[in-house]
Amino acid sequence: MSLESSLRAKRAAGRKLLVPYVTGGLPGWDDAVRACAASGADAVEIGLPFSDPVMDGPVIQEASERALRAGATYPSILDSVRRLDVAIPLAVMTYYNTVHRAGHRRFASELAGAGIAAAIVPDLPLEESAPWTESADWAGVETVMLAAPTAPDERLVRIVARARGFVYSVGLLGVTGERDSLASTAATLARRVKTVTGSDGIPVLIGVGVSNAAQAAEACTVADGVVQGASVMRRMLDGGPDAVAAYVAEVRAAIAS
Repeated sequence: MSLESSLRAKRAAGRKLLVPYVTGGLPGWDDAVRACAASGADAVEIGLPFSDPVMDGPVIQEASERALRAGATYPSILDSVRRLDVAIPLAVMTYYNTVHRAGHRRFASELAGAGIAAAIVPDLPLEESAPWTESADWAGVETVMLAAPTAPDERLVRIVARARGFVYSVGLLGVTGERDSLASTAATLARRVKTVTGSDGIPVLIGVGVSNAAQAAEACTVADGVVQGASVMRRMLDGGPDAVAAYVAEVRAAIAS
């Protein structure tokens, strides 16, 4: 299932897009993915836990540590993905060390074989991404590219040209985590990226720092949708899949109004 074509079709129907993040391998994570799908998510980003998650704040770090202590590996997570049976596209978020150690073509093939539609590799710079993106293209895996608030306009053009699935418009400089308000940089960057993509180009989603339903609705006044990680995983750690389901439904209702 193509992530980009699915998101484009839903946007064309007037829908704002919601992509929750769930840490793979955390006990109950597969039920949390199913809960997201049943509660209005348009896709789910599955994190492959890593021992040095440089982009992630305390909540997702804790989730990753718990998953690793439970014995999670990326092959075991992909094996579970095959049994999820959800009717929305699934993406993985992973750090480049995992890709490099597996080998570009092998890793891309394993993702495709598990039914993963797309990959996000946040610590892989655009200028060094060709070996991975070419392998991903070959395997039919879409590579979501990240746009940072500090990116000059000419770099945004190159990021959009290389992006598949959607453009991940990073809301602020710093690690993932919940904030009291949506950073002003979130809307500013999303507007700049939308200027490059145009109204019918690749979808633009704001992620990092979108911390509750109200902030998601605010972000969606500019962007095509949102990615939410820490706020989802805090509920997962505190209340399990049922709490995730309730939260995703809350956000879906907020961005639909």
